[in-house]
Amino acid sequence: MDTATLLVQCLENEGVEYIFGVPGEENLQVLQALKKSSIQFITTRHEQGAAFMADVYGRLTGKAGVCLSTLGPGATNLMTGVADANLDRAPLVAITGQVGTDRMHIESHQYLDLVAMFAPVTKWNAQIVRPSITPEIVRKAFKLAQTENPGAVHIDLPENIAAMPVEGKPLHRNGQGKSYSSLQSIQQAAVAISQATNPLILVGNGAIRAQASDALIQFATTLNVPVANTFMGKGVLPYTHPLALWTFGLQQRDYITCGLERADLLIAIGYDLVEYSPKKWNPEGELPIIHINTTPAEIDSSYIPRVEVVGDIADSLTEILKRVNRKGMPDPINLTLREEIRADYERYSDDYGFPVKPQKLIYDLRQVMGPEDIVISDVGAHKMWIARNYHCDRPNTCLISNGFAAMGIAIPGAIAAKLVHPNRRVVAVTGDGGFMMNCQELETALRVGTPFVTLIFNDGAYGLIEWKQQNAYGESAFVHFTNPDFVKLAESMGLKGYRIESTEDLVPTLKEALEQDVPTVIDCPVDYRENILFSKQTQALTCSI
Repeated sequence: MDTATLLVQCLENEGVEYIFGVPGEENLQVLQALKKSSIQFITTRHEQGAAFMADVYGRLTGKAGVCLSTLGPGATNLMTGVADANLDRAPLVAITGQVGTDRMHIESHQYLDLVAMFAPVTKWNAQIVRPSITPEIVRKAFKLAQTENPGAVHIDLPENIAAMPVEGKPLHRNGQGKSYSSLQSIQQAAVAISQATNPLILVGNGAIRAQASDALIQFATTLNVPVANTFMGKGVLPYTHPLALWTFGLQQRDYITCGLERADLLIAIGYDLVEYSPKKWNPEGELPIIHINTTPAEIDSSYIPRVEVVGDIADSLTEILKRVNRKGMPDPINLTLREEIRADYERYSDDYGFPVKPQKLIYDLRQVMGPEDIVISDVGAHKMWIARNYHCDRPNTCLISNGFAAMGIAIPGAIAAKLVHPNRRVVAVTGDGGFMMNCQELETALRVGTPFVTLIFNDGAYGLIEWKQQNAYGESAFVHFTNPDFVKLAESMGLKGYRIESTEDLVPTLKEALEQDVPTVIDCPVDYRENILFSKQTQALTCSI
């Protein structure tokens, strides 16, 4: 057999279900080997879309998503999605074709040093320079991609190596056992929590990856400690739970800011600094912190934990809980925040102004979506409103790119979500700017049979940048554009298109769109005057103790 066939056998051994990518001249041998494989190759319309699909697949499953490109421009097109997976801690393996090793020492058509290029955006990457090392390269790639903190790796396969004969077989996959925290750190954490009068829990995406939701709910409920989540930690504690303070990390003063100002101890569980820099919420480093995670804390002058509990998160929470004594402690002051937060959320439920206010749009979306249904957020002004106002009952039911924050992720990500969970309803929420970056993948969605709804927040601008410009300068520049008729665009692709012409139409349209057996697009005008109004309100927010 040739090296490409051995590579595909190694991918099968790793349990790969799908490879997302674009065919190319330098990956011909791999594509031919895939024809005889159990792996389904999904041809995308752009390599960036392929990488985003692998990214979201990895985030939802915990298994590395795989994307494939040819050399040169195909590989450079993968970069954004690969970088997104790496900073959002999603396991991903990117495979690129490459010129033959006999051409690398001279100027050669489409040749780039891809190992050097991918180094800054991956955990590890390597070139297969001898056929016999293929099993080791693949096994190492998947092991590193899926080990905490998970992320992206890259394999570069020169075309002459891919065609060479080889003898070999995949390596055995050894299971990775759990690691447990030291008893000393557990006891130290228990003492600090016992002594705190107003502790606050901050939970991040690491708790979702560790499947620690049940342990977190038990921990918070028993100790009566309120919980805020990062953008990527939604659903670890159900939003209906009386201790849920919802989302943290908006980069503007909000109700949760009051919670941080009142707290005398922050218990960070599965929190990663890339989700929201501690310099934004603890600039002087004065708030005492307990770090509970599978990996040690990153070094940051605003995040110096008093105790680091490093090991399996669920086990750590269970063991700390056994040792905490909070008898006779008063209820945390932060529990009063929940009513203020909920009142602000509910006041848009009957707001029928048009264009639709973003708060109302997201409120109605939440009413329509079930607890297991999935929202994939693109990046833009709408992302900030989803982060603040779309709340979750379950982990991984609202996916937000926030480590890298890459525009264009929503539609490719929704395809991956529907492949992973075909029986759940999926909505890709995007701005008109993000929609036009990867709307071509709606053809992919139709072809592979993944019906989902794309909900467009239409304001004819790069709304988040306009929001920031208005805050900084009182005016905006270079952010406005025109759009095609999104309904006709959808229909021209064989999809179903809807346009919202009154706020009352939103809920029935969403319900109808979610019942379609083809991908659908909803064009919804949005009133982004609310952005600046919100900024003014948060600047005027005062915290009462």
